[in-house]
Amino acid sequence: MTATTTDTEIRVDPRWWSWEGAHGGHVAALALTAVRDRFAGGAHPVRTLTTHYLAPVDDSPLHFSGAAPAVGRRTASCVFTGHQNGVPVIHGSALFGAGRPGPSYDESPLPGVPGPRDCRRLDLPAGLSPFARQLEIRPATDDLPLAGGDKAELTAWVRFLDGRALDAPAAVTLTDVLPPALYARWRTPRPVPTAELTVHLTDAFDDGTHEGWALVRIRTERAGGGWAVDDSAVWAADGRLLALARQARVVRAQPAAGSVNS
Repeated sequence: MTATTTDTEIRVDPRWWSWEGAHGGHVAALALTAVRDRFAGGAHPVRTLTTHYLAPVDDSPLHFSGAAPAVGRRTASCVFTGHQNGVPVIHGSALFGAGRPGPSYDESPLPGVPGPRDCRRLDLPAGLSPFARQLEIRPATDDLPLAGGDKAELTAWVRFLDGRALDAPAAVTLTDVLPPALYARWRTPRPVPTAELTVHLTDAFDDGTHEGWALVRIRTERAGGGWAVDDSAVWAADGRLLALARQARVVRAQPAAGSVNS
């Protein structure tokens, strides 16, 4: 495969900042857009995107390099790296494949929760989640961040305030927009940055994009030794599952009082 470097300079919108740098889901969505348009040609829908975060992404120009897609009879895959100041900050891969007739099965139906109109808006602290100001978040259950609950799970209706369509990059972003699920058990925030994020996009995008609200759920499957594993799901308002994701997180020591940086 022949390596190809993009000639387009990308800068992360500062409105999409998180605790330690650019929001991980947003960065992954930028990577998907760059890979799809530059290396894969957008010929087939994306099925899986994996992103490894090597360092926080800052406000420096972000350049993507990648390999010409490895094309098989049914799928194409591409490996990519994002660089800032000549240093790799993210590395990952994307798998593309055309839709085709086949059996259907869905073990992840839309949870039975109130609709967004019946849920109150949640404003996350700007110092912890600056990117949340680009979203409207309405918890759909009684589990809230930093409420000291019994389980590590959060579920909320979310929509982009700029009215963007729910396409594949938007779904990638949404898998990471809720606080880490451990926040539902904690009362004091601490950094829990993502080290790796894998998103599986469903055939719901084969028919085009979606609009409006999405229901997002995130839960911690396991935490220990300074690491946590979170699973998330994203549904369109009509009940169609858009994406499933799993991410490995680093659980940092609690910051000093009044600090928002690790």
